[in-house]
Amino acid sequence: MKKKKVNLRDIDPNEHKGEHSHGDGHNHSSPDEVSNLKTYLPAIFSFVMLIIGIAIDYFDALPFFKGWVRIVWYTVAYIPVGFPVIKEGWNSIKNGDFFTEFFLMSIATLGAFAIGEYPEGVAVMLFYAVGELFQQAAVNRAKGNIKALLDVRPNEALVYRNDDFISVNPETVEIGEKIQVRVGEKVPLDGILLSDKGSFNTAALTGESKPDTIQKGASVFAGSINLDGVIEVETTKEFKDSSIARILDMVQNATARKSKTELFIRKFARVYTPIVVFLAIGLTFLPYFVVDDYVFRDWLYRALIFLVISCPCALVISIPLGYFGGLGAASRNGILFKGASFLDAMTKVNTVVMDKTGTVTKGVFKIKEVVNDSAFAKADFMKYLMAMEEQSTHPIAKAIMEYKAEGADYDATEVTEIAGKGLKGTVNGKTVLVGNIALMTSNSIDVPSETDTIVESIVMVGIDGKFAGYVTIADELKEDAHQAIKQIREAGISKIIMLSGDKDSITQKVAKELGIDWAKGGLLPEDKLNEVEKLKAQPDTTVAFIGDGINDAPVLAASDVGMAMGGLGSDVAIETADVIIQNDQPSKIARSIKIGRSTRSIVWQNIVLAFGVKIIVLILGAGGLATMWEAVFADVGVALLAILNAVRLQKMKWN
Repeated sequence: MKKKKVNLRDIDPNEHKGEHSHGDGHNHSSPDEVSNLKTYLPAIFSFVMLIIGIAIDYFDALPFFKGWVRIVWYTVAYIPVGFPVIKEGWNSIKNGDFFTEFFLMSIATLGAFAIGEYPEGVAVMLFYAVGELFQQAAVNRAKGNIKALLDVRPNEALVYRNDDFISVNPETVEIGEKIQVRVGEKVPLDGILLSDKGSFNTAALTGESKPDTIQKGASVFAGSINLDGVIEVETTKEFKDSSIARILDMVQNATARKSKTELFIRKFARVYTPIVVFLAIGLTFLPYFVVDDYVFRDWLYRALIFLVISCPCALVISIPLGYFGGLGAASRNGILFKGASFLDAMTKVNTVVMDKTGTVTKGVFKIKEVVNDSAFAKADFMKYLMAMEEQSTHPIAKAIMEYKAEGADYDATEVTEIAGKGLKGTVNGKTVLVGNIALMTSNSIDVPSETDTIVESIVMVGIDGKFAGYVTIADELKEDAHQAIKQIREAGISKIIMLSGDKDSITQKVAKELGIDWAKGGLLPEDKLNEVEKLKAQPDTTVAFIGDGINDAPVLAASDVGMAMGGLGSDVAIETADVIIQNDQPSKIARSIKIGRSTRSIVWQNIVLAFGVKIIVLILGAGGLATMWEAVFADVGVALLAILNAVRLQKMKWN
């Protein structure tokens, strides 16, 4: 079934449907109102009236404070906090939903008034109202980490039109237009930097506070904040396709993807509540047929206590709040979960499978070694090689072109590509071959035996039919690659596997260096998929696959949890994966596992707390040993304790 999209910016806390209400009519004050004194005035007024009334009753200070005067006093104290709840209860009944906390609280407190327990009736409703205010404040705080992402949404763009920069809505800017971003402003759209350099705060996108300095021609991403000077950017994507827009869309949808625990508790509450209501009715009347000294008022009082305790507020507010806290904590750490269900899924992972290039390595090739066996100087040898590679778009060619050789560059002519082998051409009147050993062998060029033991990618050079030398190319490990594997082990993962499309010798070398259990290279995307399917078929195996989100899309989709090194611009990562690591750091893999476990732990602590206290007080209430005050603690008190426990997620650190 297609999930309904939830737009966090448009969330009206007055329609607090997903987290608390058993019916769909549960209203709360909005975040702005909660901080407003007006919101607390009804509760303050009722509290003052209640305290004064209890004091007069206790000290018997005013002789006339009896009869209808006392009833009116407590009724006036009750109305500010009780009327909104009664109104909601009535609306719920009209909508066909009888068993809401509003209905339970209304019946319980009005029943207390009916049997003359006026202070307790006011107190129950007052503490319920205060509890609601604190609950909403906690919910708003939990949502804050996620909603903070929305603050990076740019509101305007300065676009160059008709020889001037004019302010427009970012959604109206087209691809290829030039925009200007001033110091302290948010970059409104993805693009290419036209200015010589720029420094940006990308914390909202990556979770990293360290400024990112880039040069002319580098990619700039929407949502980044310009830190240094006025810059100009050429847009490469429309606003709806920008990195920040996709991230926001994903986060907004995450709130709609409920965990199995949330869905179960919600269904349970709808069954549990009416059962307790009927038990309360039975508790009122059935003793008449069993007990000799039956007093209707006493058994009604016990039933009312039963009703107050039965309200499952602690469960249906604290559990979604726990998952909200987990999602918010993850986003603060640069990890985006596509829903609470994936927080749960991460707790079950016992096998981590990862790609090599772009996951534990930087995916950027660099020259590792230059071996010159020719009669030319090293610089001239490299110029012959670079003249040929200039004609290629291969990543290895790009790495070679990064080499800085003194003097004027050479030009290559008559360059042809020999499929699967390399390039052939003419440089300075000499025939030059650039490629693998197969190219050398096919042209009767003897290759030194030492090259057979080289693990890295190797580019060989032949000049006028003689072996001239070679260059080794290697990808670099990410700075935190070793730390990432160590932390994954410490998180209790029993098996770490590497699957790569790179040649097997390189894959094995990287795996050995990192201490990975098993590795396999030379794999096509479908081969990776087959390997993951084999793992999933093993009993008690839950697989998390981590890839770069481009070639690994099929495997990301097929694994139990797909994690993508999404960086800032990977469309496929955001579309396919269940979890996005925004800054490409593999050390965040272990952190995402820990956040998932912490979230689940707190959720289950709240479930045990809520059920445990409620069951104890329900038994005491049925036996006549509990008053309305214990009932208030079992409902509102436990809810507040559960909320405080869930809020702990906002303060936790995962290293």
